[in-house]
Amino acid sequence: MKLIQSYKIPAVLLILILGFVFASETGSISSGAGEYSVLSILPPLFAILLALVTHEAHLSLFIGIWLGSTMVVQHPISGLTHALDTYIVQTVTDHGHASILIFTMVFGGLIGVISANGGMAGAVHAAARYATSNRRSQLATVLMGFVIFFDDYANTLLVGNMMRPFTDRVKISREKLSYLVDSTAAPVASLAIISSWSVFQMSLLESPFEQFGISVNPYFTFIQSIPFSFYCILTLVFILINVMLKREYGPMHAAESRAISTGKVLADNAKPLLDPSLMQGKNITPSHWSNAFIPIGVVVAVTIGGLIITGLKSVTMENPSLRDIIGAADPYASLIWGSCFSSITAIGISVGKGVLNLEKALESWVNGVRSMVMACIILVLAWTIGSVCKDLHTAEYLVSISSNVLTPNMLPFITFGTAAAISFSTGSSWATMSILVPVVVPMALHLMTLDPNAVVESPVFLATFASVLSGSVFGDHCSPISDTTILSSTASASDHIDHVKTQMPYALTVGVLAMTLGCLGVGFGVPVSVILITGSVILFVIIRYVGQPVRAV
Repeated sequence: MKLIQSYKIPAVLLILILGFVFASETGSISSGAGEYSVLSILPPLFAILLALVTHEAHLSLFIGIWLGSTMVVQHPISGLTHALDTYIVQTVTDHGHASILIFTMVFGGLIGVISANGGMAGAVHAAARYATSNRRSQLATVLMGFVIFFDDYANTLLVGNMMRPFTDRVKISREKLSYLVDSTAAPVASLAIISSWSVFQMSLLESPFEQFGISVNPYFTFIQSIPFSFYCILTLVFILINVMLKREYGPMHAAESRAISTGKVLADNAKPLLDPSLMQGKNITPSHWSNAFIPIGVVVAVTIGGLIITGLKSVTMENPSLRDIIGAADPYASLIWGSCFSSITAIGISVGKGVLNLEKALESWVNGVRSMVMACIILVLAWTIGSVCKDLHTAEYLVSISSNVLTPNMLPFITFGTAAAISFSTGSSWATMSILVPVVVPMALHLMTLDPNAVVESPVFLATFASVLSGSVFGDHCSPISDTTILSSTASASDHIDHVKTQMPYALTVGVLAMTLGCLGVGFGVPVSVILITGSVILFVIIRYVGQPVRAV
């Protein structure tokens, strides 16, 4: 590690030089009508490689943005100024992005208050009789990930922050906590019948269905596709087997062994994405557990209530279903309402019970907001490099090279790989889905020479549609520039790059299995039930015989 650290500056300089040499040679990114250059993948690739080598996620992302901006405007200095005054500004002022930043910072304020008032410490004290073991605490984390199903952002921040004190107590590494949080957030939200993810996925089908005169309800198609989301389903299976067997492999085994042996939940050189003052300080006197749980309950209740209120306000039909209401809802407003009302509740409880005076409560809230600044910066940078990739046509290039080898049987397999590559490169599952679904759905309808209404109910089509989702989540789980991966590191107070390094072998295990056994299997007629059962057995064998017990050394 010291050797790597000593070469940080040379690595940065080398990558900068190579990057700008390539950028100066690009000319136009588009090499012709509908043809895109392989160089369009360089900015995210350079950013990811540099982050893994140097352990400096912020710097790596900014260099990737600068490189990409240079490729767009064809000059390094102009590229730098364009990155600062155009790309980053546009990212921050985007309504969805700004809403997530506000939610993240206000939620940090909530954590600051319930940490200062002793509520988090009280919750740990009250639950100590139940969370008595390493396995129980991991299972509790997974179960909480299942319960908070309606949105992945809310899932990540709630579960990570709530479970961190419990997992620290029983010597679970922050790397393992962030893995459990990350790998239950998007998979659970994407498989839920009603969630921000399900509504978004369903909405992407409406336009192509209308274009081809398909009468099948897009929501029904989404429901039918759920069993074909092999990566998401098998990831949840992997987690449960992993927790029950208590066996690890790869970097995760080293992290868990360190935590069990030394009590160090973080590596010595770790840089957690959360202020240390909020990581359950030792000098805080525990108060009643309700001081923490009531405000957290307010987040969930107000967010769900906000989805219903905004949905009812926007929906135009008479007697709308719950799906229609959620589909018309404003999730960003709901999340902001939830975090703000919970902060007010936490401050009110603290002052009302005399645990904190108003000045101290407000100071704690501000400190909590401040603790999220670094996480918000890295989120902005991750979104910005996604915008750069859009202008460089990175996704279009990846789609173009995959379209040449498409056949009906290979469609789920190729779609999964393409979605994973785009998501890994851009750091956004939703952006990947919004790019691929309008391309893949018409392509499937053209390749499969059947009536469109029959095509959309065929296993190959359902697996293809589901592969966009599963591949996107898989790419997200492997990418250091993914927003949900960043938020998982933040909520778990983990070093971000350590989280990515320990999670990647597990994600690759499930991803390769989902892509080969799942996507190829469906393409060649294997029943989905056989795939899921066989995949679960294979995962059990891998964890049982490749994984090693975690013991104190």
